[in-house]
Amino acid sequence: MLTTWKSRARQLKVESYALYLACRDPRTPWYARLLAGAVVAYAFSPIDLIPDPIPLLGYLDDFLLVPAGILLARRLIPPAVLAECREQAQAVMAQDKPVNWFAGGVIVVIWLAVAFWLARLVIDVGWLSWG
Repeated sequence: MLTTWKSRARQLKVESYALYLACRDPRTPWYARLLAGAVVAYAFSPIDLIPDPIPLLGYLDDFLLVPAGILLARRLIPPAVLAECREQAQAVMAQDKPVNWFAGGVIVVIWLAVAFWLARLVIDVGWLSWG
């Protein structure tokens, strides 16, 4: 069973990278590029929107959001383009997993914005008293 999970995880990585390659292919429609680009950026981001240590919710993005995004993006990309990109992705992924630091930075900015908003809310509502 563990071998099956590892195999599926490896295939998910290959599919994600194939989507990245499809985003760069001029034969891919703009709307497919937009969706696939967002899915790929999130999948290869070193930081999750929902941190993994949070019970149950931490793995929600890994098990639901990324695969659902991949499925939807695959339906929008022409089959011939996707087949070529999968072949290229398998060759590249056999060597190493790419990491998207830009997407990681975007996730950090989102978390900082939420933290700032919560801090302002606490101060404005008066839940925090300084004296």
